[in-house]
Amino acid sequence: MKINLNKSIYFALGWTALLLSFTSFQSYAQRKFSDDLKLSLNYHGGFSLPEYSFVNYITTDPIQSISFHVSKETTGKNDWEKLFKFPEYGFSFYYSSLGNDNVLGKSFALNYFFRVNFINKKRFQLYNQTGMGIGYLTKHFDLEDNYMNVGIGSHVNAHFNLRLGSNFKLTPKFDAQFGLSFDHFSNANSHDPNLGINLVTGFAGLTYRVGTTTPKEVSPMEKHNVKNNFEIVPSFGGKQTRALSGQFFFTSSLSGGVNREFFRGLNLGIGADVFYDQSMKTLIVAKGETFKTSDNFQTGIHLSQEFRYNHFSLIIQEGFYVGLTNKGIEKTMYNRGIVQYHAGKHLIIRAAMKSHLHILDFPEIGFGYKW
Repeated sequence: MKINLNKSIYFALGWTALLLSFTSFQSYAQRKFSDDLKLSLNYHGGFSLPEYSFVNYITTDPIQSISFHVSKETTGKNDWEKLFKFPEYGFSFYYSSLGNDNVLGKSFALNYFFRVNFINKKRFQLYNQTGMGIGYLTKHFDLEDNYMNVGIGSHVNAHFNLRLGSNFKLTPKFDAQFGLSFDHFSNANSHDPNLGINLVTGFAGLTYRVGTTTPKEVSPMEKHNVKNNFEIVPSFGGKQTRALSGQFFFTSSLSGGVNREFFRGLNLGIGADVFYDQSMKTLIVAKGETFKTSDNFQTGIHLSQEFRYNHFSLIIQEGFYVGLTNKGIEKTMYNRGIVQYHAGKHLIIRAAMKSHLHILDFPEIGFGYKW
């Protein structure tokens, strides 16, 4: 099978490489690497959750999936590990059907994930797990050979996973796992079509503790100092329109803002954005309207919620176009999902996805300065 190496592969590989650079398997003063190492195997069963109702006609079969995880437990070496009740991090391999083998095919994914415990008792844990990485779908849209696959236009895609799960300790070596999982495949609007594939499943499985479990450090945390942070971030990306034209358009943005560290793990902020979108001419002319060069630019203001763990942040932004509006899509509100790494005192590295609610617009990679 020939892999279609389109623009999406560069986004998916770049996003994965950026995630892996954020955090790595930390070196603890342990006797062996196998200490606090866990292996998990889960079976999933569920259904497809399409964003558009007509996709229901091609998802005829239930979803069946298998996931395998390799993870490390943290032990409380710093205040962040204590704050999030000794979280875990690691890698997962995911295999799944997609609801129609002939049209949608099968999916494979390799993710980096981070797990935060809501409850962490001796024999029971309730957790949230977030993972992101690269996925491969065996079938995609083809105008001649697979025109029914309106969900995905490329083999290589970004894969996002969100879980709510529980661990029950059976023996010193084995845990039982149960929970719910949400999986999303898309190429970040880098290749058309890109309606995306959403899967909702329940899962159950077993976890094996490979080595010795290190006793947790429970010393008091240092007092948190409330302060303001300022940042400015230029970013660059690209997109396709939804006209199956095959043309790839350059996008960029410049964002600035201020956030306040009210809590150690939560910052709230405001900011302003300037966007450049090379696809505006195509979108505006297609509607029969007159295009001006200034229409390539949009300006707006946003609110920001930043959930932080040490050098790593997950940021959600809600913005409104003010001044130069988006005449190609004619939406008043935009959104951003951002994965950000604080590389030292002043450098910011981020991967972001701009959207209009559930409709993806374009991915970005940015490098910024904070003070």
